[in-house]
Amino acid sequence: MEALECIKTRRSCRKFKEEAVPHQIIEEIVGIATYAPSWKNTQITRYIVIEDKEKLQRIADDCVLDFEYNKKTISRCPMLVVVTMVKNRSGYEKDGSFTTSKGDRWEMFDAGIATQTFCLAAHEKGLGSVIMGIFDEAKLAEVVSIPDGQQVAALVAVGYPVFQPEAPKRKETSELLSFQ
Repeated sequence: MEALECIKTRRSCRKFKEEAVPHQIIEEIVGIATYAPSWKNTQITRYIVIEDKEKLQRIADDCVLDFEYNKKTISRCPMLVVVTMVKNRSGYEKDGSFTTSKGDRWEMFDAGIATQTFCLAAHEKGLGSVIMGIFDEAKLAEVVSIPDGQQVAALVAVGYPVFQPEAPKRKETSELLSFQ
């Protein structure tokens, strides 16, 4: 698939077939996502894959702040990727000070770039995905072992899509772009 086609056809997918996703495919996708740019090449993004149905149900029931879309999506997906980021690297100087006024917000920026790259690579491999940001990090940590020094950035449901969702209406370029 060509890059522009991949970008234009990738959609958030919330309904998946029950079919398991082979680990080799996820390894390939993460290998591709390692090419995402990051602050001073810090490569802070990490991926924890949850396939255990009991854990998935517990996350759906207890960790998404009762947000129905996430509850349904997680309880029906074959795989949930917990995207984490290594803290205190992106946006920092070696002495621990911030390089810019953005402070530690570069961590989320870098994790976001890597997560989108992951989702585009998944799409190219025939998988659907949806990035979810509504979750209770403390409760999630009770279910999923988050390594010390890392923080959850996002949850990504992954699987073979039941159908390809239609593209929602997009804003006109003129609404988004200005020249000075």
